[in-house]
Amino acid sequence: MAPVISIRGLSKTYASGFRALADVDLDIRRSEILALLGPNGAGKTTLISIVCGIVTPTSGTVTVDGHDILRDYRAARAMIGLVPQELTTDAFETPRNALTFSRGLFGKPADPAHIEKVLRELSLWEKRDQRIMTLSGGMKRRLLIGKALAHEPRILFLDEPTAGVDVELRQDMWRLVRELRAGGVTIILTTHYIDEAEEMADRIGVINHGSLMLVEDKVELMRKLGRKQLTLQLQDRLAVVPPALARYPLELAKDGHELTYTYDAASSASGIPALLDDLDRAGIRIRDLQTSQSSLEEIFVSLVSERG
Repeated sequence: MAPVISIRGLSKTYASGFRALADVDLDIRRSEILALLGPNGAGKTTLISIVCGIVTPTSGTVTVDGHDILRDYRAARAMIGLVPQELTTDAFETPRNALTFSRGLFGKPADPAHIEKVLRELSLWEKRDQRIMTLSGGMKRRLLIGKALAHEPRILFLDEPTAGVDVELRQDMWRLVRELRAGGVTIILTTHYIDEAEEMADRIGVINHGSLMLVEDKVELMRKLGRKQLTLQLQDRLAVVPPALARYPLELAKDGHELTYTYDAASSASGIPALLDDLDRAGIRIRDLQTSQSSLEEIFVSLVSERG
């Protein structure tokens, strides 16, 4: 199946000389949730802004369902909904009118039933005729999502959509995102909440210094880059790791009662059986043991620090 968005050799250098993007290649699949992770200034928002037609690229091409974003701007942009970071709304307008106006900007005929459906899904129907200036910050954030959905886009960009939003509202938003994806909408999100990406995304992209470092299926990324650790609780205190165990990557806790063995999660040969045999031969008795695997956050921090 052809990607819904195809990006080739995309670069952006601003007049100041700052290079925000450097030769980015990316295919985005239909009806997937793709999370873009990266530090502040990594190029995430620039990438989104170019695809959405807000920023002009220095070089490269972007097509949205076959429509070039420069040559066929209207058709490409009509497929996209954007939820920006900033809470930019008309303070004196009402939610219902704001969504109706947004829909009209894309040449869509009036559809009060659709506007009502979106406002209800976002728990804003009861506030439909109140001035936006009276809404809470969380409601304004939801309203931005509503405006992005007003013209029924097939692609939705969420740029830090839950920044400053309470936990309950975040859960409501992600429920809506799942429902949209189930309905065939492609979701691309940037987030600083790596736990959200770990929970929500089908694929993970990591951007740093304007370069796309990798794009992987989430499960495969964690399998390939995740480290596993075996923590061994010892019956007796150990002063130092015996020379006979020097070939293993073991770390002894300061109190001498715990050994940590780190190994490759993707490797079929963990070395654990041999380690346990050698511990027994060295007379080291184990009271308890447990395994753990590195989280997406740990993988992300490791990638950025290693290649930064």
